[in-house]
Amino acid sequence: MASFSIEDFVGNGCLKELLPKLLDRGWDDVPTLKAMNSDDMDDIGMTRPQKDALEIRSYLHERALMQYSDQFEASGKSLAELLSLSNTDLSSLYAMKRGHIARFTDRKQNGPPSRNNSIYNKSDNNSKKLENMTRNSRRSSSGSDITIEQSLASFKIEDGHVFKGIVASMPAESRACGCVQPPPVVENVAPYSAIENISVQKLAPEHKIGIERLVKNKAPPVKASELWREKPAVFVCIRRPGCIMCRAEAHQLYSKKPIFDALGVQLFAVLHEHIDSEVNDFWPRYWGGALLYDKGQGFFKALGGGKLLKEKFISGFLFNPRAIANYKRAKAVGLEMNFKGEGEIKGGLFVVGRGKSGIAYQFVERNFGDWAPLGEVIEICTRIQNLQHIPSESIKSLKEDEEE
Repeated sequence: MASFSIEDFVGNGCLKELLPKLLDRGWDDVPTLKAMNSDDMDDIGMTRPQKDALEIRSYLHERALMQYSDQFEASGKSLAELLSLSNTDLSSLYAMKRGHIARFTDRKQNGPPSRNNSIYNKSDNNSKKLENMTRNSRRSSSGSDITIEQSLASFKIEDGHVFKGIVASMPAESRACGCVQPPPVVENVAPYSAIENISVQKLAPEHKIGIERLVKNKAPPVKASELWREKPAVFVCIRRPGCIMCRAEAHQLYSKKPIFDALGVQLFAVLHEHIDSEVNDFWPRYWGGALLYDKGQGFFKALGGGKLLKEKFISGFLFNPRAIANYKRAKAVGLEMNFKGEGEIKGGLFVVGRGKSGIAYQFVERNFGDWAPLGEVIEICTRIQNLQHIPSESIKSLKEDEEE
């Protein structure tokens, strides 16, 4: 899986000399750098080889094929020229494996980036909101092949959609021909009081250009509610950072960082166990956002209605077809894994509103490797962002109408 370390992303090619300028202009993390459009590139004076290099590396990063980035950049070819090569040429010239060739040439995954779209060309109301937000952050938000508005539209929830929050995507089913029953899960969103006073410690900040790998001095614990006092936040609770399925979930969520930035939503990953080697392996390769340590396992207890949701490896994985399918899904994208640390405590995800507005969304990992549907998470964050522009009196009125 492609790393979120920006130094790893730019490699030793022609983009490396641009790092100081990228930092100065706010292009200081991988998801945002991949969001550059042609106007943004011209604004910082990118040469043609540098534009080609960024396009190639962004495309390879989406497909977890960064091991070929230096070779492709050194070839002097553009992405379009590389995609036009035959399978034989890709294999002979770049020693590309057959499975990797299939992934490289599969344009349906995201398509080759087209960097002519800019958020600033849109005129609808939602686009204007996002335009103002992105101008304030001094960053472009056009996707590597689509704009932020188009990205949001691709995750839009259809009318009548039944949200899969609280539990996994599908109902539980018996395992091993009915001999093994799945553990019960909570059916209600945790009360705000369950997470308000949780004590967490920051293990790593949001990754930026030139930032220290980890927090050097042990950061003092902070009250969790301080994290969302000013801005809403998403908390993804990681069962085990060395788990292949947990790494895949974290990576796919953080790769959408420009969308969450545009919506004004923070991203945090939460660990219930602190093993230095595991933190080093996990951040920023699989997760480039802030990393928190929940020593008291408060977030994980909140997911279980006040107690930890746990399941043994044999019953929860070996006898569970859905967990095995989740494992195969993660393994298919070329992830590494290990078996260090505790892996029976179930994880999940929270979306928490600003201030004391409460938990807007909760997802529980029923089967090992279940992910909160990304479309649902983005939809909830969009609704939160829209509510922030409504006067408090109007919100109170809406709530009263719903209660009636």
